[in-house]
Amino acid sequence: MDYPGFLQLLNKAIQEPARSGRPKQIIRFNKASQYRECLSYLQKMKPGLSGLRSVQPSHLIRALIAPLASRDRLGKYQNGVVIENDSRIRVHGGAAPLSAETVSTLPWGVKKIKAHQAWPLSTGSQIRIGVIDTGVDFRHPDLRHCLAHGVNLLNRALLPYDDNGHGTHIAGAIAAASYERGAVGVAPGAIICPVKAFDHNGSAYVSDIILAIDWCVRNRIHIINMSFGMKTRSKALLDVVNKAHANGIVIVASSGNDGKRQSIDYPARYPQTIAVGATDRLGRIASFSNRGPHVDIYAPGEKIVSAWVNNRYHEMSGTSMATSHVSGAIALLLEQRPGLSPAEIKALLRRTATPIRRRSGTASKTHRLGEVDAYRLVREGIKLR
Repeated sequence: MDYPGFLQLLNKAIQEPARSGRPKQIIRFNKASQYRECLSYLQKMKPGLSGLRSVQPSHLIRALIAPLASRDRLGKYQNGVVIENDSRIRVHGGAAPLSAETVSTLPWGVKKIKAHQAWPLSTGSQIRIGVIDTGVDFRHPDLRHCLAHGVNLLNRALLPYDDNGHGTHIAGAIAAASYERGAVGVAPGAIICPVKAFDHNGSAYVSDIILAIDWCVRNRIHIINMSFGMKTRSKALLDVVNKAHANGIVIVASSGNDGKRQSIDYPARYPQTIAVGATDRLGRIASFSNRGPHVDIYAPGEKIVSAWVNNRYHEMSGTSMATSHVSGAIALLLEQRPGLSPAEIKALLRRTATPIRRRSGTASKTHRLGEVDAYRLVREGIKLR
């Protein structure tokens, strides 16, 4: 490959005036030496260039994410360099009409998976959960105890404040703690590390997720909660998920809300994740939940009340909410068994799950159709010592 020629074209591409809405490209290097050389080359360029300021590296998969004016110019250099178009990805789940000042009872989902029965054994203390989402409301009284600073990938000069609500809801379902008049999560002792990758519309790019996972690996996160998805696969996203999995991080991802019976969204469809479907109050698969052989575990996801922005509470339905229940349950397990691998945790989740009942009321004989049982999960985990 004419590598100097590639550097010259990349130089020219990123120096062109930045325009709003310019598509980003994920540029990956097969050789670590070329990636390091390119980084060094960029660092020596004039620092005031607006295009250069928008280039983001992901060391985990040897990638540069840059808003290039034209991919075609770099096309002939794809021998040793892989260029992937960036694409949109959205959070799963939407707000329902209910909004309240306070919540007075233990959420039904927490009770359904028996998380409260596990609290004498574990609250998920000191387990760090990276919630890649829209941020979090740092002022919410039910979340103040559990929040780390995290990172705002949309504006690194700011804390990851939530301007949507979805991320705050997810954080609350995982780790809120207000036993008298507010929300309570599955693992009230866990630490939430908010990673803001989604904007106020609940929309992000695959490149944002890559940088988010990269951050989680570098900051030694134990669990990554990914309550979002897309229909198309991305090789770059798969590779960064593989890297996080290889680093021992448990990745929990929502299956999607299209009611599909044999298909789920990415990244939940990647085998390195724990794919989560949603159940309703009767313990059946929720009508909106994607399902099928790619789903590893189910959890409560219908009419879940949790924290919301501006010190409020909201009821939401979606596989996003189910995913937060599973992330919390895994945090309870990891406090007691911190050495378990992601594969061991997935197997234990399946083995300790409660069989899901069919619409007719009979228990399913399919092993995969199971709802998470947090108490049994922790108890069986302790027995493995």
